[in-house]
Amino acid sequence: MRNLFRLSIVFVVSMLTCIQCTKPEEKTPNVLLIMVDDMGYSDLGCYGSEIQTPNLDKLADGGLRFSNFNNCARCWPSRAALLTGYYPQQIGRDNAPGIKGGAFGTRPEWAYLVPKYLKSAGYRSYHSGKWHIDGKPVESGFDRSYFLGDQARFFSPKKVYVDDQPIPAIERGSGYYTTIAIAEYAIENLKEHQTKYSGQPFFSYVAFTAPHFPLHALPEDIEAVGDRYAEGWDKARAERWKRIKELGIIEGQLSEVELDLGPPYHWPEAYEILGDGEVDRPVAWESLTEEQKEFQQIKMTIHAAMIERVDKEIGRIVSQIEEMGELENTLILFLSDNGASAEIMVRDDGHDPDAVPGTASTHLCLGPGWSTMCNTPFRKHKIWVHEGGSSTPLIAHWPVGISVQGEIRNTYGHITDIVPTILDLAGISVDSIAHIDMPGKSLLPVFNSEQEREDPIWYYHEGHKAIRVGDWKLVATSEEPWELYNLAADRTETNNLAESNPDKLKELEKTWTTILYKLRENSPYKTDMNEKAKRTTGNHE
Repeated sequence: MRNLFRLSIVFVVSMLTCIQCTKPEEKTPNVLLIMVDDMGYSDLGCYGSEIQTPNLDKLADGGLRFSNFNNCARCWPSRAALLTGYYPQQIGRDNAPGIKGGAFGTRPEWAYLVPKYLKSAGYRSYHSGKWHIDGKPVESGFDRSYFLGDQARFFSPKKVYVDDQPIPAIERGSGYYTTIAIAEYAIENLKEHQTKYSGQPFFSYVAFTAPHFPLHALPEDIEAVGDRYAEGWDKARAERWKRIKELGIIEGQLSEVELDLGPPYHWPEAYEILGDGEVDRPVAWESLTEEQKEFQQIKMTIHAAMIERVDKEIGRIVSQIEEMGELENTLILFLSDNGASAEIMVRDDGHDPDAVPGTASTHLCLGPGWSTMCNTPFRKHKIWVHEGGSSTPLIAHWPVGISVQGEIRNTYGHITDIVPTILDLAGISVDSIAHIDMPGKSLLPVFNSEQEREDPIWYYHEGHKAIRVGDWKLVATSEEPWELYNLAADRTETNNLAESNPDKLKELEKTWTTILYKLRENSPYKTDMNEKAKRTTGNHE
């Protein structure tokens, strides 16, 4: 009897010990992926900007800022890479020598978007905002979608779809503003998810159209920015560079302003419409007339107002996730599709010079003066594959998965890393789903420590081309010679080492060409290599 009692005690103690040691099953993480449009590398407060972005700054303080992250330097190639994990040339969404593709290219059937993969892990997927990919969101795997097919009218878009079905055009003067509407729909999806699907993880893709041209902002947001830019782009750029260095984001030398580099496309009729205040080169601010200074100042004021409104709306989305009790277990990623834009054009509803700047009757573009400032400290702009066109801020916030807070990650990465990261998070093996090799790799190991990386990042867009391997980058503008930079010592591409390091140049050029051939051979869109790749500029977004 005494032995039986002792055995009972041992059994109870053992059971209690097992219960205490057994951890509850870890809940599958959610993902909130936020992309903005045409935002410069240093356009956030936490990256050195004077633009007020307290909500994004808070996410950075509680997570990570990547200093060396890259996109595809243009809207539609970046969005294809973001949601498929492939280079756009692999799936017909951009061209290269011997490969057809572009803004109106169609993905092959095997090039799924990430929501289709996530279904196997039990995710519900939601989209809100810009699309700019072939197909439509719900047919591509999203469960719900608010799709802006007309991102050029911030106050009255004409093409809007809910769950792939068209809805009536938005009337001008109705009080609608795109940035708020995109956030509102994302919040509605999250509320519905909490009510009906709280047992499942969610993937929410929020694609803001701001601050892409036309520069449209709410009057109260423009007023809040005030005369912040009255002293011009030269002083603003110098002050940004000072803050960037103080924050420890980038060291080295500020690149020289490329005074002869204007918009990537020339639309002469635009200057007749816009008047004498427009400037197509980043000339010294003090060389401008008073009319030009006034005209240029208001453009940057509106650009800043658009970003500050995006930050406010992101704050509302994050608050909703927090109210759901899901903030700790949600990976939030924020990035831009390309660098700030030097484009100058007038299209869509046109431009009324007598209308109040920033309203629906106006069509202003940022232009090369302010784009140079917004891309501080880098050279060039959207469309070029130098750092000014292809570098993006990347903020990662995930309390249960990122053990450090407020650090800067210098490990370089690329937008093709986003899909492998999300799949890794969901427990899905990339090898089990990829039709052909995905070029990216999961960022999860980088979240908690710096990692050595030698994986190449390959570029081609509009004849501009580049490759990065380790610390080295080989880059060329269309029909110009290769330039060579050691980005570890010269992130701003100011010291061209092409002549002094011919062996490294040849090595990287061979690697660039090898990757091109591999992409071509695996592409359903390959053409004769002797056929000059046609530039598909689409509608110049």
